[in-house]
Amino acid sequence: MRLLSISSGKVTPLFGNHHPDYKSVPSAIRKTSISNLQNAMAVDINNLGVKGDEQADLNVHGGLEKAVYVYPTEHYTFWNELLTRETKKPIALQHGALGENFTIEGLLETEVFVGDKLVIGELQFAVTKLREPCFKFNAALGYKGAAKAMVQSGYSGWYLRVIKTGIVSAGERIQLIPGPRDTSIAQQNRNLLANRNQKDLWD
Repeated sequence: MRLLSISSGKVTPLFGNHHPDYKSVPSAIRKTSISNLQNAMAVDINNLGVKGDEQADLNVHGGLEKAVYVYPTEHYTFWNELLTRETKKPIALQHGALGENFTIEGLLETEVFVGDKLVIGELQFAVTKLREPCFKFNAALGYKGAAKAMVQSGYSGWYLRVIKTGIVSAGERIQLIPGPRDTSIAQQNRNLLANRNQKDLWD
């Protein structure tokens, strides 16, 4: 298990016609890799996540309980193939394109439980919950079915609370320390899918 990329982003206008009530909304979903295997710069991680990273709506992103968003690189093939098919043009997303701060390999939603701890270098984190996509995710990817596809696929990624702050670089190994193991991120996603299907709630 390894940290492949650390990404951050600034709040900018997000344009799209993927929601009936919004034509342009502020968002920092578009993130850029600032530390990766080719350029493993040291990045400062504080209690609110990657230093310099921004969130437009702190009700649903950021804060102490959602300080760092983690996404497995294994799912990028799914998104590239889906978006290439749906948009009729070749898509090759770069790490950070799904809004994540940490792109990792070797650890998936089925293996991660709420309350687990992740140790990356000298830093420590606690798994808090899955990521729930909204219409901004659709707009960022240029596909109105993106949020629905994320929930249906189970490829949600998850949020971390920062337990021990410090400096970290891409390439660091990840150690998982099991917590109570009551609810996995995959189970949270199944619950979300059942709830959305029942209520027919799709952005």
